[in-house]
Formats: sequence, structure tokens, C-alpha cells
Amino acid sequence: MSVWISRCDPASVAVEVAGTDAALPLAGLRLAVKDNIDVAGFPTTAGCPAFAYEPAVDATVVQRLRVAGAVVAGKTNLDQFATGLVGTRSPYGAVESPIAPGRVAGGSSSGSAAAVARGEADVALGTDTAGSGRVPAAFCGIVGLKPTRGWLPTTGVVPACRSLDCVSVFAADVATAARVVEAAAGPDPDDPWSRPRPAGPDRGAVRRLGRPSPAVLERWCTPAVVDAFDAALARVAIEVVEVDLAAYLEAGDLLYGGAFVAERHAAVGAFVEAHPDDVDPVVGAIIVAAGTLTASALAADRHRLAVLARRSESLWTVVDAVVVPTAPSHPTIAEVAADPVGVNAALGRFTNATNLLDWCAAAVPAGTTVHGLPFGVSVLGPAWTDREVWRAAALVAGHAPPALAPPPAAEVHLAVCGAHLEGQPLHHQLQARGARLVARTATAPAYRMVCLATTPPKPGLVRVADGEPGAALEVEVWALDAARFGTLVDGVPAPLTIGTVELTDGRAVNGFLCEPHAAAGAPDITAHGGWRAWLAR
Repeated sequence: MSVWISRCDPASVAVEVAGTDAALPLAGLRLAVKDNIDVAGFPTTAGCPAFAYEPAVDATVVQRLRVAGAVVAGKTNLDQFATGLVGTRSPYGAVESPIAPGRVAGGSSSGSAAAVARGEADVALGTDTAGSGRVPAAFCGIVGLKPTRGWLPTTGVVPACRSLDCVSVFAADVATAARVVEAAAGPDPDDPWSRPRPAGPDRGAVRRLGRPSPAVLERWCTPAVVDAFDAALARVAIEVVEVDLAAYLEAGDLLYGGAFVAERHAAVGAFVEAHPDDVDPVVGAIIVAAGTLTASALAADRHRLAVLARRSESLWTVVDAVVVPTAPSHPTIAEVAADPVGVNAALGRFTNATNLLDWCAAAVPAGTTVHGLPFGVSVLGPAWTDREVWRAAALVAGHAPPALAPPPAAEVHLAVCGAHLEGQPLHHQLQARGARLVARTATAPAYRMVCLATTPPKPGLVRVADGEPGAALEVEVWALDAARFGTLVDGVPAPLTIGTVELTDGRAVNGFLCEPHAAAGAPDITAHGGWRAWLAR
């Protein structure tokens, strides 16, 4: 079935699973990773052997899942450079649906979905730019969650369309997939597209679902899919009303029918053009053509998208979420071979627009069609309604609702410059409070630093008076919730204090400072540029 590109020995994985700390949130879950996501010790091929490289470290999401107890089982097949929704555009072979032989598993995350469906992994990572974390879920009869864009960082992921890419999660049920998402979620200072989930309570249960009109379904879907969709909604204990999805569907046309596809050329175009014989012909043609698009065309499409996004906002005054068929048909491998571009394009009808409009999505199994083929629906919601969407999707699928941790409280940003820096003696005080790194940066050039005679030695950061010479000094900015910040402040010993620190980009945050009287006569170490540099002198 060509599911795996590189796989760990299952017996070795079983031993590692058995030795995992049972107290960890993902203890012993076998994790398959799409082969455009870095895993140290495995080559990253992105479905192209000539492109392969050896990553030195795990992608951020993989690192976080390992820490949470997941055990990597191997790297999975994909449509080359994550370009496709079919799972056949790979030199490692086409991936077919494990429950519908002869039909595609969906792409581009085909191998990841198939590995879960076959029971060879408990959970899997994919990516989802146009639907690659949802279409394979539908065709393999499992769950695929596409979180709000930026919630899961893409550090260590080969980009497709960098501004739209999302890491997605596959599992057999919504609750397990949700646990994986939350274990991997959170900003990464090395990913400028990542962002934190806003603080505050969830919006509450989804009480009204929007659905496409029968005319829209009949235009784009096979009769079997229309019937399966209506049957699935008839079983749902949520009010369902028809809504106008014209803006959503038009926005989807912009992804590959407009200039946004130029991002694919920006990602890997130079490699594709330099290695034409090493690239899948369909993938190569798409990426090379994307390089001919103009900045003017992209500007026009961005404006059109803004118009459509504004128009689509009215949906959320009528319904809490929208439910659509995940895919309008389930083609055979032979049908894709006969029309590789046309069949692929049709599969994204209800998925392409989600990232463009900054929505989240959960794809779940919803029975079978009259032909016995796996059928799935996707629940869609605006950014940061992931938890509400998951609960609604679990209800549609007949799964147990996910047990979710309390939403994050309001956060405080804290600049540290000495013993609380990562790797320094007091950093554990931040770790114990669940702090996360926001940035490695510097102060504004208006500070000096002294070495205080404390145990352990600590720097004293002092703001200089206007007109006096100062320097930009190394700091790290960490985020922690307000209550835990308060417990940290309570333990700050004199002569240190917490005050306002201006950063090099002009932002003002809380930070460690030193009382001026203690700095008087202390050795001045400003010229070193920061505490680490002084320690390494």
C-alpha cells in the first residue's frame, strides 16, 4: 500500500511504548509523521528522494509530542511536496484507502491517514493547506483535525504555502486527536506565523449548524454523497439550517485558481526547476507555472479575499458552525490517473477556503454511501473555536466528547536577563509555572548591567538616565498566566525588583530590574552585551 517511506521496527516501537511513563498525557501512543515534517534520525524527503536531507532536530510539534509521551513509529508517504489531495503523486507509490480498495486514500497526507486506519499507528501528523488533513480522513474512515492557522507551529515543516500551512492530526476518535493537538499547540519563537490561542472562556456549545443548500450539493457532489450527507444530518441532535456558502466557495477558487499558488513556487520552485527529472510531472508543472504569477495578480487576489472574508463573517451571526461533506466524491486510482488535475481539483471544493478565511475544521466519519464507501463530513468554525467545533464533530460522528483542559488564563510577558534564562540556575522557577518562550531578543539601548554579589551570582539591569550612554542587552521574554506570575513576583529577593523593561522593538513588558543603590559600586559588565556572554568571558 506504500503507506510508509521509513518505518521503525514495530517490535522496537512496542518496547519503547511499554517503557513510557504512564503519567504522561500521550503515554505510549504510536505516532506516524508525514514525511515533510522533520524527525531527527530520519531523512525528510517531502516525497522526493532527490530533495532528501537529514534534520538535526525534530520539528517543534514532534518534539512536543515526544515530551508528552508519544513514540515515533516512522515517516509516511505523501503527495510530493504536499501538492495534491489524492495520494497518488509519489515516487514511493500510490496510497489506496484501507477500507475501499482501488480508491485513493486522499492526499497529500495519505500515508498518515492510512497508517492510523490500518492500526499501524495510534495517531499521526499531517499537514493541511487545502484539505490535506481532512480529505484523507474521510477516505480512510478516521478523524482529521485542522486547527486554527498558527496554533500548531510549522517549525521543521517543509513549506507548501507558508502563510496558509497547518499541521493536522489524525486519530480514530475526536477525543484522542484533540489531546494530540493540545499537546503540540502553542507559539514557537522560531515560527513567525505561529500565534497563541487567545485567553478567555470557550464560546460554549454549538447550538445551530449551517449546511449547504441542496442545489449546491447537487451541483458539486455525486448523488451518493448527497444522500449520505442528508442521512448523517438527520441523525444529529443539533438544529441545522441552510446557509449561503457562496463567499466560502468563491474564496476556495482563489487557492489554486488564483495567485496564492505562487507561494508553492517560493517554497520549492528553485529545487523543482533545477531537478525536473526528479519531480512528479504533475507536481512539477503546478509549481513551475506558479512561478510565472505576478505580484500584481497576488495583490488583486488578496483584496478579493478580503472582500469575501468580510462577506462570510455574517455567517457567524446566524449559526455557530457549518457542516459540509468533506469531499464531493471518492475517486478510484484509475480515475485519478486518467485526469490527475481535474479529479484532484474537484476534491477540494469544500476544503480549499478554510485556511484562506482563517477558519478551523474537524473532519469525522459519518457512515457510508449507498455504494458502501466511507463517507465523512467536516464541521467548520471561525478561528479559535476549535474546541466548540471538536465537540460538535464528536456529536455528529457519535464519538464521546473530548475532555479538554481549562482554557488559558490571561498571560503576562516577563523579560529575564540572568539566572532565569534558559539553562541558568533559576530557570526551573519558570518551568514549574508552565512558562513558554515568546522571544529571544534585547532591551532598548538604554540599559546597563552590573554583576551583583549574590548567591548564585545575578546581573542587575538598570535603566540609564536620559542622555547617559546605554546598550541593548540580551533578554528572553517568557509568557505565564497572571496568577503564576504573581507567585513568582512574591519570591523575588532584594535588590532585584520587577518593573517595566523596554525592548529593542519598542514594546514594554514586565522584567527583572535592579534597585539603583545596589548597582552603585558593582562591577559594570555592560560591554559584554548580556549575562551569558559575561559568564563565557
